[in-house]
Amino acid sequence: MTSIARSARTESVTVEIGGMAIALHSKDAAFRELLVDRYEGFISDSQKSQFQLAVDLAQPWAMTGSDDDVRVRKQGRHWLIQRGDFQARWNPASGRGQVRQSHNPYAIDSVLRIVHTLILARRGGFLFHAASAIRDGRAFLFAGISSAGKTTISRLAPPDVKLLTDEISYVRRRGDRYFAFGTPFAGELARPGENESAPVATLFLLEKGPENRIEAVPKAEAVRSVLRNVLFFAEDRDLVAQMFESACEFADRVPIRRLVFAPDARVWEGIH
Repeated sequence: MTSIARSARTESVTVEIGGMAIALHSKDAAFRELLVDRYEGFISDSQKSQFQLAVDLAQPWAMTGSDDDVRVRKQGRHWLIQRGDFQARWNPASGRGQVRQSHNPYAIDSVLRIVHTLILARRGGFLFHAASAIRDGRAFLFAGISSAGKTTISRLAPPDVKLLTDEISYVRRRGDRYFAFGTPFAGELARPGENESAPVATLFLLEKGPENRIEAVPKAEAVRSVLRNVLFFAEDRDLVAQMFESACEFADRVPIRRLVFAPDARVWEGIH
């Protein structure tokens, strides 16, 4: 029996990203099918789930929409996560939570991203606004402002490169090393990344130019760039301080370079 069949029988679908398996419970069979389709390649055996989210689907008129700003705040032992199209409660101690949302994948996508940021924050990791890929057993991250070239460099990747994401990178710390994992959170390429991982070799700060070249980055600029691209939403002073420390440690341990490149596949000749 497949893991998907087991999940359907237990009214849950387990989505594993970055080695963190979250079981999404729903009584709505159509919604479970949507989850299986949405997170294809990241569906895991329900017995591996470390965390649980119960999803209650609301009528469309009960939700205002996804254009509202997200808010993540602490209330007692729980995190309250809110946006126009969902309301969620997460208990970090038990690894359990509840979600009330509209019947669309964008709401649960956002909830999963935020919950993962809360899980990673205590473990020295984070979600990072960057494309990432594996080449020769090492991972490379590509960060930059909107239109800097994350999608372009992902699209130009040669056949020997495994794309982890063109939008949101998943970074975990293991000892003194950082690992990048594939995610199903797609950007303009509209396709999920490979569900694989590798140690991070370099973070490249992207900048379009007339030619391809790699430049050194001053340490202060490197730290600012990491902080600018970490995805974090929580309104909590202690956790913000911990994320700041994690970002600084990442900048200390991972080489950070500026990659000036023309929209040409030859840019990958210098990435290895």
